[in-house]
Amino acid sequence: MAASVVRKQLITTPAVSVREQLKLADDSGVVTAFLGGEERAFEELVVRYQTRLLNFIYRTVGDRERAEDLVQEVFIRVYRHLHRFDRSKKFSTWVYTIASNLAKNELRNRSRNPLVLFQTVKKNWQDEDRPLEFEDSSTRPDDMYRKRHLRQVVEESVAKLPEHHRDVFVLRELEGKSYEEIAEITGCNLGTVKSRLNRARNSFAEIVAPELE
Repeated sequence: MAASVVRKQLITTPAVSVREQLKLADDSGVVTAFLGGEERAFEELVVRYQTRLLNFIYRTVGDRERAEDLVQEVFIRVYRHLHRFDRSKKFSTWVYTIASNLAKNELRNRSRNPLVLFQTVKKNWQDEDRPLEFEDSSTRPDDMYRKRHLRQVVEESVAKLPEHHRDVFVLRELEGKSYEEIAEITGCNLGTVKSRLNRARNSFAEIVAPELE
């Protein structure tokens, strides 16, 4: 559907209906609506990706307040440059690329190592087990102690991973991105992505496994 047609339909429809239409539309449809002049479409993109991007950036930089600032910067850039977006590609990949680049810049601009927080770690996991699923141990009496201990172990272990290994690890294990998406987000070829991911998994498991047994 052409952008002008989408715009006409949304403008002539009551506000509540417009929002409902946007909620039902896929990313491509929402982007088309925004480029066609419907400002509320941008709000829908924020709703869809704000929390996901916050989690992704936070796991990379280890500072929630800074992650919140970076998420705002992501959407500022999306708003300014969405007209340049190649709509033959996935919007999610594009926005994660922006987020990844901002997170990398943040790490380069500070001295301390970032922390990636997990609640559970799988040893010798299979490739199809993506992404990592957090264990719900809320019914256990020692839950709070266990989580604090596990968090500390994981933080210390992930901080030792090189930045380029940590990037692919987070995107694959926590975000569930495909190899193709990771390659596009990081600007690496598939072979490099797989190689880095394999090394990151092995290093991470080697460091963490003794502490979790």
